[in-house]
Amino acid sequence: MGTGRKCRVLTKLITDYIVIMKNKIAYLLFFVVFVAAAGCNKKFLEDMKSYDKYDESMFTSEALTGAYIDRLYNFYFASYKDPRSVLVGAYDATRSQATDELGGTVTDWTSPNKQLLQASQANTYYGDAPKSSVDNKAYTRIRFCNFLIEKVNAGVAQALTEDFRKTAKGQMYFLRGLQYFDLVRVYGGVPLVLTVQNASNDDETIKLPRAKTSEVFDQIAMDFDSAAALLPAVWANSGTNYGRFTSGAALAMKSRALLTAASPLFNTDWDNPGNAKWQKALDAGLAAEAALTAAGYGTSVTSAKDWAEAPFKFDNGTGTSTMQGEGIFVIPLSSTVASSGVLNNGWESAVRVKDMNGGGGISAPKGMIDLFPMFDGTRPTATNGYSETYFFENRDPRFYRTFAFSGSKWPFKGNANKVVWLYRWKKDANATSGFFYGNNQVSSPAVVRKMSNPAADSTTFASSGTDILDYRYGELLLNIAECYAAKNETGKCSDYLVKVRKRVFPDSVKANNYGIGILANKYAALEACLYERRVELAYEGKRFWDLQRWMLYDDEGADNTNSKLGIAKLNGTSRQGYYWETQAFGNGASADPLTAADRAGISIDPDSDSKTMKEQFKKLRDLYNAKFKNAALDAPWDRENNAAVNILFRPNYYIGGLHSSLLSSNTWLTQTIGWQDYNGAMGTFDYQQ
Repeated sequence: MGTGRKCRVLTKLITDYIVIMKNKIAYLLFFVVFVAAAGCNKKFLEDMKSYDKYDESMFTSEALTGAYIDRLYNFYFASYKDPRSVLVGAYDATRSQATDELGGTVTDWTSPNKQLLQASQANTYYGDAPKSSVDNKAYTRIRFCNFLIEKVNAGVAQALTEDFRKTAKGQMYFLRGLQYFDLVRVYGGVPLVLTVQNASNDDETIKLPRAKTSEVFDQIAMDFDSAAALLPAVWANSGTNYGRFTSGAALAMKSRALLTAASPLFNTDWDNPGNAKWQKALDAGLAAEAALTAAGYGTSVTSAKDWAEAPFKFDNGTGTSTMQGEGIFVIPLSSTVASSGVLNNGWESAVRVKDMNGGGGISAPKGMIDLFPMFDGTRPTATNGYSETYFFENRDPRFYRTFAFSGSKWPFKGNANKVVWLYRWKKDANATSGFFYGNNQVSSPAVVRKMSNPAADSTTFASSGTDILDYRYGELLLNIAECYAAKNETGKCSDYLVKVRKRVFPDSVKANNYGIGILANKYAALEACLYERRVELAYEGKRFWDLQRWMLYDDEGADNTNSKLGIAKLNGTSRQGYYWETQAFGNGASADPLTAADRAGISIDPDSDSKTMKEQFKKLRDLYNAKFKNAALDAPWDRENNAAVNILFRPNYYIGGLHSSLLSSNTWLTQTIGWQDYNGAMGTFDYQQ
């Protein structure tokens, strides 16, 4: 092969087989070794593009097998660039937009003016008819996992070292379990395909029916158990292998899956403290906690500052990262300007406002601003000293790491003392719109700042390297707390909620269980867990799944979780916003009626001491009283065709139906109850079995 062709093949290899591990030097060296091992064999490039062209020759060396594994990581996670996006492989924000965390987008799922019922309106995540060519769909990803599991211990793969084969299989079991978990959350029971099958519409032996939902959860648990048995607790060469699955991550994922299986959506006996599903979920959570503690996890967050910095704290700025004690399942991303498949995080650009050179910011609905506890951990009520007008005063330390508001310090590279201002003014009393300070056109007096790096470069926000922590240690503690609550062991539930708060609250407010108080009964404990999840995991892509598994949009039929837990229904509500608006007008034009002197001296820095914070709160309060008022939005935030609407999430949306394009070529598959099948008849598949 000529030198020119070798270079072209090397370029294509780097493009096609993207390693998402953090160490960019190791990333390039890996591919040099890979090309040498493959002998620049162009056939290998086609192996994962057509089912009939790949065989066990891929497993003749660790370099080739490593490329296969890393290609699977790419298939699974290349589109995971924003924590609001969910579902392996697909990663869109539709589900997050259907929650109370994000306003301004009325989706098909929340629209009162549209009802999804027909098979042609169902979700397409499952995929459709079999194809001979590869498309990155759920069962394609499962097939690639099955192929390595079948081949890596046989034939030419026996030349690989035993340790390498173990970790290779372990990663495939993890990926397969992860994919089935998202499938079961979307559809309930699905066919369990655990061997490699030919892509065919005619082979009767592969016409598998939908398994029971309980059977799918059992398989998911077994896959994560298999992964845990084969993967290391901590990888050697942690820089190169940063982001690879560990045994602890597998056990934690088993905990997440079994907690979902025990929840009301899939467990009609959820209200029984002795139900075996809750015990299984608890056992899984405790096993994960023990394994992760032994591996050094769970100690890195001892303050709100640590909590905020976890997504970027362990990147040393040279392209390498080290194991961190908070991120159990981490998606490593690069700060290199996007080219040749480099994967960046789009979050930094999304959350930064315009006068920082950001994308415009994510406005926080009023319900989210009002949600977070007070500084002593109590709920934000008037009795506990909360004022909606002065929402910024004396809040949970996580509040100041989750939101930015007028007067709050929000630095970036080149402006370490940047203070954000979010207000507007009108040119006169008759104006129907206004002007925004710094062109920061937001629909709320607060915007999301969580997971934003204070050292981010404003010229490259779009190329953020902040990792996505899909699974944090804090979530595991909450999983365990919820299991104890469901089992009516309220004292132990409280102990784990205290563990969550102890990491971020100062010892000075540890009285009364850090404001949690005494949990009166099982229902109060469950409500406390779900409340803490809303705060701790806000904007991390978890809210929809909690609403779904607890069926919290409404109480309909046998669903009475809202009333039992005392949680307000989401249906019938809307996401609300408002402006901080100046009392004075803009002198008949766009001139800001506030001066630099008005804003001077206000910088609410969450890293400062409590005395300084209180002084700054007073300054901002005084400025608000002298210069501002609350003003309604120019148009309703949640609207369709410019008319205000309330959320309406219908009961059949909790579990999706199979799409008509799938049913047309897989006629043996039954449709989900609540959805029409290909012929218009109502489905009969019961996802609660």
